Amino acid sequence: MKLLLIQSTPYDLERRPVKKKRLYFVGLAFPILAALTPADWEVEVCLETIEDIPWDTDADLVGISSMGHAVIRSIDIAAEFRRRGKTVVMGGYMTSLMPGEAAKHCDSVIVGDGETVWAEMLSDFARGELKPRYERPVEALTWPLPRYELLLGKKIGSFLPVQAGRGCPHSCSFCSVYCLYHNRYLQRPLEEVVRDIRRVRELGFRRFLLLDDNICANPGYMSALCDEIKKLGMTWFSQCSINIARQPELLRKAAESGCIALSFGLESISRESLEAMDKGWEDPGEYRRLLGIIADAGIDISTEMVVGADGDTLESIAATAAFIEESGAVVPRFYILTPIPGTLFHKQMEEQGRIWNHDMYSYNAAEAVHIPRHMTPEELTKAYWDLYEAVFAYKSIFKRTVLHRRFWRRPFMYLFYLGVNLFYRGQIKRRITPNII
Repeated sequence: MKLLLIQSTPYDLERRPVKKKRLYFVGLAFPILAALTPADWEVEVCLETIEDIPWDTDADLVGISSMGHAVIRSIDIAAEFRRRGKTVVMGGYMTSLMPGEAAKHCDSVIVGDGETVWAEMLSDFARGELKPRYERPVEALTWPLPRYELLLGKKIGSFLPVQAGRGCPHSCSFCSVYCLYHNRYLQRPLEEVVRDIRRVRELGFRRFLLLDDNICANPGYMSALCDEIKKLGMTWFSQCSINIARQPELLRKAAESGCIALSFGLESISRESLEAMDKGWEDPGEYRRLLGIIADAGIDISTEMVVGADGDTLESIAATAAFIEESGAVVPRFYILTPIPGTLFHKQMEEQGRIWNHDMYSYNAAEAVHIPRHMTPEELTKAYWDLYEAVFAYKSIFKRTVLHRRFWRRPFMYLFYLGVNLFYRGQIKRRITPNII
């Protein structure tokens, strides 16, 4: 039998699929699922952002996943394949948050971690007994060596993903990770993580993306992992809590092991907004100092923030541009806080009667769909794009990249950051939300 796995791309504001010449950040789900697929199955992977969908495929089963608001495109793809007579299964974070809606457009939905039910689903399909829904909580993160070779030959970046942990101990109201894991945070066996890193190196890559929703949530685990990574002579990057700056020994180990960049979900410079999002344990007044400590350790900073929370004003959103420039973040990204169905934030906004756009198929994190406390939805959307225009003005871009005080430590990396920023600027001009590329 043949299996076609499709990673959808999001739509732009004109509802056209976003296409790129190269996809630097590729997902790990498909290589893992392919490794769990019986050897007598042929597996094909399509990354729609950089490839055309083979609509006339001879695949027996089509699996579709997505990240963020690309789920809307996933649903459309699923509906088209079913119209063509194909059996379709859908999965991924967003599908798991709204399985009832996804089920309208496919034959089967996988809710949560696909690894736990993949073999059962394929076996059922082969017998003609596919169930409409598969769901089983993950108890341990362990799997065979991912089939990275399915990604080779595609227009991807100079690194591959390796997963260390999944889940997060925090409970942010807007977060899909919390909705799926409810404060559970699981780590893979160290030997498996190291095995995968070695495989990435064997394939000719000198760097990797360490996938983990909060790599410093378990300091002991991260410390031991850094010790192992250091032996391999690789460079890597990941995302974690800014609180790593309060753990100097762990920060030092990360830098010495080859960590060159970390992404931080700062969300907002407003304490009131953080508290409204159930993230009051962060202190935005400490952001500049903590980011400075991380930068001084030799680790570059990427940030992700949202606008539109209850503490945000037009003035605080505008002030975020100055914060980004002062923080030295080389790759900043922003999103409009969006009440995604299935999240606590959606429930709160619905109960308060503050969702003014109920068409979830139009949600794209670039247009306000809820009523903010201190502005109108239209004002929030305008402030969002004004913020992006300010942060990605040429002056700000050059200050954060080629004029950065650490440029000469890693000039080629900073030139890469410059390219990313200029690419983002081009997307912003077209009103496409910059995302992981």
